[in-house]
Amino acid sequence: MLFSHSSPSINLCKPMESNVLTAVFLPLALAFIMMGMGLSLRPDDFRRIALAPKAAIIGLAAQLVLLPVVGFLLVKLFGLTGALAVGLMIIAACPGGPTSNLVSHLARGDLALSISLTAVSSVITIVTIPLIVNLSIGWFGEEGSVTLPVLRTIIQIMGVTLIPVAIGMFIRHRNPVFSKKSERPVKIISAVFFTLIVIAALLKEREQLPTFFMLTGPAVLTLNAVTMSAGFALALAFGLSARQRLTVAIESGIQNGTMGIMIAATLLQNSVMVIPVAMYGILMYGSAVLVIFLGNKYIRPEKTKPELEIS
Repeated sequence: MLFSHSSPSINLCKPMESNVLTAVFLPLALAFIMMGMGLSLRPDDFRRIALAPKAAIIGLAAQLVLLPVVGFLLVKLFGLTGALAVGLMIIAACPGGPTSNLVSHLARGDLALSISLTAVSSVITIVTIPLIVNLSIGWFGEEGSVTLPVLRTIIQIMGVTLIPVAIGMFIRHRNPVFSKKSERPVKIISAVFFTLIVIAALLKEREQLPTFFMLTGPAVLTLNAVTMSAGFALALAFGLSARQRLTVAIESGIQNGTMGIMIAATLLQNSVMVIPVAMYGILMYGSAVLVIFLGNKYIRPEKTKPELEIS
């Protein structure tokens, strides 16, 4: 353990009262964001996993196995406890989001692989999130203050992720022209939603924010850097192409922060657990900018192929 933080002046397991933001706006915002992702998906994006499984399996392993393991090790390494530890595990359990697809596109990564990984991981984590979070709640001694019923949580996450994605895919299938025109404004609105959610989460704890940043900032930054680097190294070890390596790294480190905040704020109703998630959601954009810069510097532009288009 590198750091220790026993601070009696901070309640690290306090619940938060449900309000319009956490009970209504946050789930609706996540549903809108996921519907926007559905507008860029096709059934072929799921079939591609079966047709080219190597890159997809490595990417999913990095995202669904490596990330939670690294998260747990960093919680122990940095001495996080209680609600802050659970909060870090929540973001480590989340899948990649639409942001990772955008970053892969801007960084000249494998866009088809990025979309496939995001789509499949979003389905799988409907089951893995409640399992990982509940294990974390028990392990870090929070079982007396919060609980995350597995079946109900699966249904709730499906309601704000899988169903909106399916609606978006249906809209694209029925009206591809409308989907193409809607893609850019939907992405902009989604980015605005995410920004407002993060700002609201941080403002709620603004008085203790400097303390929380000192407690979780180093762990969050390390989690982002280690998972992206490890994802890249894993893809390199298995001989994936440069674009695939870049995409696996991005999918390993750019998480669905909105989903993480919803789990902490809406399902668990714990404002302290929101802090590591919100901070990760902010700080991961620093690595995203770096990856985009490196991708544009070292990877040659590729002509767009019809099967790689997302609109």
